[in-house]
Amino acid sequence: MAEHGARPGVVYLVGAGPGAADLITVRGLRILRSADAVLYDALLAPDLLHEAKPGAERVAVGKRGYCVGSTRQEAIHEALVRLAREGKSVCRLKGGDPCVFGRGGEEAEALAVAGVPFEIVPGVTAAIGACAAALIPLTHREDGQSVTLVTGHHDPDSPEGALDWAALARLPGVAFYMAVRHVTGIARQLVGHGMTADTPAAVIESGTLPGQRVIEGPLDRIGRLADEAGVRAPAVLVVGNVVRRRARLLAPAHSFRESGHHENLDRPPVVFTTP
Repeated sequence: MAEHGARPGVVYLVGAGPGAADLITVRGLRILRSADAVLYDALLAPDLLHEAKPGAERVAVGKRGYCVGSTRQEAIHEALVRLAREGKSVCRLKGGDPCVFGRGGEEAEALAVAGVPFEIVPGVTAAIGACAAALIPLTHREDGQSVTLVTGHHDPDSPEGALDWAALARLPGVAFYMAVRHVTGIARQLVGHGMTADTPAAVIESGTLPGQRVIEGPLDRIGRLADEAGVRAPAVLVVGNVVRRRARLLAPAHSFRESGHHENLDRPPVVFTTP
C-alpha cells in the first residue's frame, strides 16, 4: 500500500470509527500519525490520540450534546482554515464517519469557500460498528432489506423534531443516533404512526468499547427499559426485525468466547436485557 502521509496546507476530515481505537481505517491512522495539528472531538478513545506524532498541536473541539461550553462550529471552521493557511497539515479527527451526523459536510463547505484543500477520510459509522459489536445485523435478506440512519437529537414532540414519522414507521429498519434522551418519545411516534408495538428494538450504549451494554425489548417498552438501565450517551437506538436475529447469534458467540479459541477476548461483553 502507498504510504502517503498528511501534506502541508491540507485539512483531512478523518473518521475515527465507532469507539474502539483499533477500528480507525489504515488511511485515517496514517494521517493522524503524520499531521502537524490534530483537532479532535469529544468521546474519542485516549489511545487514539496517543498516535499523534510527537510535537503535534492537539486541540480539543468537542461537542457534548446539550452541554454548555461545547466548541462553536464557526470556531472550528476558523481554526481549520487558519492552521492550513499557516502551512500545517491538519487532521480533523471525528467520531464515526465525518459525514454521518458529524458535520463533516459543513466543515468541508467552509474549507471549500475559503479555498483550503481538503480530503474526507471515511470511517466506520456508529450504527454499523455498534450493531456489529452487539451481534445485530443491520440488514438481512429475510428481515431487513434496507436501513435508514436518522438523528434522534431533537425532541420528537417539538417543532425541531420535524421527521416524517409516517414514512419511518413503514421502514424495515431504522437506526437513531444521539437518541438517549428521546427513546420513549421516538418509540411513541413510531407506534403512533403505524409501527407495531412489539417491533424488536435495542439500545446499544458505548458500542465497541469495554463498557458496552445492549438493552433489548419491544418498541413500546424500550424507553422504560433504557431508563431503568440508566443508559447514557453515546448510544444508538436500533428498531426493526433484524434485532431479533441477535438471539440466534448470542449462544454460539458466547460458546466460542468461553472455549478460549478466539483471539479477541478483550472485546466488549454483550449484555442481554429482556423486557
